[in-house]
Amino acid sequence: MQYRVKLFLFFVFFISNHFLAQTYKNANADIELRISDLISKMTLEEKIGQMQQLNLWQMNSKVIDTVAKGKVGSFLNAGNKQDKIKLQKAAVEKSRLGIPLIFGRDVIHGYKTVLPIPLGQASTWNPDLVKRGTEISAREAAEDGIHWTFAPMIDIARDPRWGRIAESCGEDPYLASIIGSAMVKGFQGNDLKSANTIAACAKHYVGYGAAEGGKDYNTTLIPERELRDVYLKPFHAVVKAGVATLMSAFNDLNGVPTTGNSFTLKTILRDEWKFDGFVVSDWTSVDELIKHGFAKDGKEAALKAVNAGVNMEMVSENYTKYLKQLVESGKISTQWIDELVAGILRIKFKLGLFENPYIRNFEESTILCKTNKAIAKEIATESVVMLQNKNQTLPLKTKSLKSLAIIGPLADAPKDQLGTWTLDGKAKNTITPLTAITKEFGETIKIKYVKAMATCRSNDTKYFQNAIDAVKQSDAALLFLGEDANLSGETHSRAFINLPGNQEDLITELSKLGKPLVLIIMAGRPLTFGNITDKVNSILYAWHPGTMGGEAISDIIFGKTSPSGKLPVTFPRTVGQVPIYYNHKNTGRPPSANQLGRTLGTPENPEGFASYYLDVDFTPAYYFGYGESYSSFNYSDLTLSKKNIDFNDTLKVSVTVANTGKYKAKETIQLYIRDLYASVTRPVKELKRFKKVEFIPGETKKINFELTSEDLKFYDINMQYNTEPGDFELFVGSSANDKDLLKTNFKLTGSKEE
Repeated sequence: MQYRVKLFLFFVFFISNHFLAQTYKNANADIELRISDLISKMTLEEKIGQMQQLNLWQMNSKVIDTVAKGKVGSFLNAGNKQDKIKLQKAAVEKSRLGIPLIFGRDVIHGYKTVLPIPLGQASTWNPDLVKRGTEISAREAAEDGIHWTFAPMIDIARDPRWGRIAESCGEDPYLASIIGSAMVKGFQGNDLKSANTIAACAKHYVGYGAAEGGKDYNTTLIPERELRDVYLKPFHAVVKAGVATLMSAFNDLNGVPTTGNSFTLKTILRDEWKFDGFVVSDWTSVDELIKHGFAKDGKEAALKAVNAGVNMEMVSENYTKYLKQLVESGKISTQWIDELVAGILRIKFKLGLFENPYIRNFEESTILCKTNKAIAKEIATESVVMLQNKNQTLPLKTKSLKSLAIIGPLADAPKDQLGTWTLDGKAKNTITPLTAITKEFGETIKIKYVKAMATCRSNDTKYFQNAIDAVKQSDAALLFLGEDANLSGETHSRAFINLPGNQEDLITELSKLGKPLVLIIMAGRPLTFGNITDKVNSILYAWHPGTMGGEAISDIIFGKTSPSGKLPVTFPRTVGQVPIYYNHKNTGRPPSANQLGRTLGTPENPEGFASYYLDVDFTPAYYFGYGESYSSFNYSDLTLSKKNIDFNDTLKVSVTVANTGKYKAKETIQLYIRDLYASVTRPVKELKRFKKVEFIPGETKKINFELTSEDLKFYDINMQYNTEPGDFELFVGSSANDKDLLKTNFKLTGSKEE
């Protein structure tokens, strides 16, 4: 009997210890227990291995051996499916603890089904639609074994010279917060373990969009108040939305490079926001701490990046080379390494990689499927912004249109149409405007296509005559001009942002023929083209619209749908106005409406001493939030529930909007506020709410919004995030232009304590 008891106790002891020894492999165990268990079993070298991300330059036995030794935690650009399987097998089946790899890829605006560039997606002002776009992108990428995307990019971008403005959600922190959060939710879904989802990575943390001169990798100088009120807002929003990871930026922020900046990475991200995912450096940005002059060598770069809070080093290998020495010498604590590694493991557990490390088997592929293309087309359609439509030239009337000239190098440029950062999109899958228009109308309308320019940047006029002849013989002409894909994106900043090459000369020559001209601009940034707006009838700004852009543009041109895009960024009249953005400060001497077009600053005109350029109107070419429709909308009856509210009240705002035109159309109703006086100066306007609503002709709707004192917060004179009592203006309308807004006032009284 005694023997049996001992045997039973031994059996219980053995099973218990075996179970405890395998806690990190137990799918039903709490994630934090699994993390703690796994870290307790890891050597320092294995922990450092998790902190290393490599680019797969070439698949070979050396790479496999490195993975099998537990010296890699992640790969980006990890080859095809077979390569990923080989690498994952080495990690799961050959390494000591079997910790799976995470495979990352730049799925920036679509995978194989390419969506409009993010700046175009922000132009939809439709977060639900944007979310659907990232959902299909996640599923397509997951089918190829990708776990993690380096998106969304939510840098606030106020300088159109910056090539990476194409990847942004524009200039406004509220709009970027809403669109960025929608992207995160689309990528990640409700459960990262779902086969249809991938982890998102918000970038570039932080301030990268404010790089001096609009040049990549450059210095940023942002006062802390502006950093918190503007540039950090979208990042805080996506952290609250559950973003899995963040990427540190390339830039020097106020003298401290962001990849070594403990204030942003520790104090704000972890201590204040309680972020528990992980931060990956941008490509070799740990190495670049040396070139910044912030670190003497790779060892010091590793020390500063780790102590600041960068969990994983991308591509460069300073962590691999130096972290062990730094820990053993006491310069980095083991506890801090454990915390950083825990952040990485937490995401791997959340992704379900320990249970499903290999590429999932999907019953049916969704890559480039009919549904995905339909969503891509819908996003492209809503991203197009109509900037001008003189004499209601658009939509073109097919009944009276017998002949049509299609002119320009971007009418049939499938690769350029995809835009920047399309690693996996293929030109062969792109439907161009020429293809779409010819397919639908080629049998009823005589279509003449002339490229007119060898490339967008060409200065040669030898093909102009062919274009002139084609337009002469046609009832109307569509001009597809703008930027090719290589003129925007990383390291593609421009000192001049006019239409490239001799595009303006082409427009000028064609305008002499007296035919209706419709200009469709494809570009990755706002361009300046004021010299030619009077030479064309209509202007559609189509950004780089992706795989289905041709069909989307065709539908708008021929009136199957009305354009509904609104600008997420201000368009300057000239590059000399940059930076120009709607939510600027007022200054002590703001210009006034009666100073438009006047030469100022003379003794005879003392009232002209204002914040102004002598040689250009102070207004932009096109305001933030602007976009025309084939229909027309009337705003009236702006009403507040109260004129005086306290800190506990909800301010209810209503406005009546009527479709007074002949077309079914969508309108984005925008609500802005202005804090008229405060302990620190406040912007002239701040976007606080918006709704995109569809109207049938003649329909009137009452649109409702709600605001609370939380929506009025900012960082005050003492750098506290507070709402201050005072007087406010409230605006509702169709753009940030005063002329497009109804205005009223309200007062906030009392204090938070009441």
